[in-house]
Amino acid sequence: MTESFQFVHPEFLLLLLVLPLLAIWKGRWGRPVALRLPSTDDAVLVGARPRTKIGGFLTFLGLLSLALLIVAFARPRYGKGSTDVEASGIDIVLTLDVSGSMEALDFELEGKPVNRLEVVKNVVAKFIGQRPNDKLGMVAFAGRPYLVSPLTLDHEFLGKRLAGVKMGQVEDGTAIGSAIASAVSHLKDSTAKSRIIILLTDGVNNAGAVNPLTAAEAAKALGIKVYTIGAGIRGDAPVPVQDAFGRTHLQTMKVEIDEEMLREVANATGGQAFRATDTDSLEKIYDSINQLEKTTRKLKKYQQYDELYLYFLLPGLFLLLLELILVQTRFRRLP
Repeated sequence: MTESFQFVHPEFLLLLLVLPLLAIWKGRWGRPVALRLPSTDDAVLVGARPRTKIGGFLTFLGLLSLALLIVAFARPRYGKGSTDVEASGIDIVLTLDVSGSMEALDFELEGKPVNRLEVVKNVVAKFIGQRPNDKLGMVAFAGRPYLVSPLTLDHEFLGKRLAGVKMGQVEDGTAIGSAIASAVSHLKDSTAKSRIIILLTDGVNNAGAVNPLTAAEAAKALGIKVYTIGAGIRGDAPVPVQDAFGRTHLQTMKVEIDEEMLREVANATGGQAFRATDTDSLEKIYDSINQLEKTTRKLKKYQQYDELYLYFLLPGLFLLLLELILVQTRFRRLP
């Protein structure tokens, strides 16, 4: 719901600039005296003072009535309306790796090293904010996939669910094929014109009962496009581990990402494969996908107006009439 105040003919408001000039002119030359004169002595005194309090009041009354009439002619109104935004026709399932290797500290946020998952959550949250008209869902996976959020236009809810994503909620491992199959199952009944899976992983498929390429063929058969992202530096990455005494220290581990498999999955479905080696490249990848999958928004606007000019017109006419009556009766001017 949107609310607004506006003037239909705002150009009339320029006439308000004339009123101070009229007030100055009246004050300079004075207004004909507006006093009842019971005797000639009073007439002499009035002649010595060409401006009176009563005369000034009548001048103010006239200027105020003019101001109100000018505002009325500008036609003020108060609008109440709403804008309905139709869904874009794109349904997207964000599929995130939450296996133990996502703890690697090879990415940065604000100049500080943080684990891969925290960076991914930060970047994905921005991506969600860029797709206000898409239905988005989310699947997380480690040794097996699980649903974080079904497809929804309630992105506030989705953001809260994303914030709660963490490692260790299911058994460890990297079930890429099962994750793709799960995302496909949540999109297969969608009637959207375009259905997309954005899969992010930092490892190789080593768990689950579904081969990634088999899952990709199922996605292709249903017209679902898969974008794949391999996240992690090339070479060795520092990973926090705990020793027998519960103390945490960093241990260097080799980064293994099956880039060839990720390319095959993407190519089979008409998507694209990407590799992110730092936070900046990860952001650019999601920005690229955002630009690749765009549709025109459809807006329907409804507006209803409450006209307010009578609130100015009627008082203006009343004050103008009052001034005319006072001038011709109780405060009649001297000839």
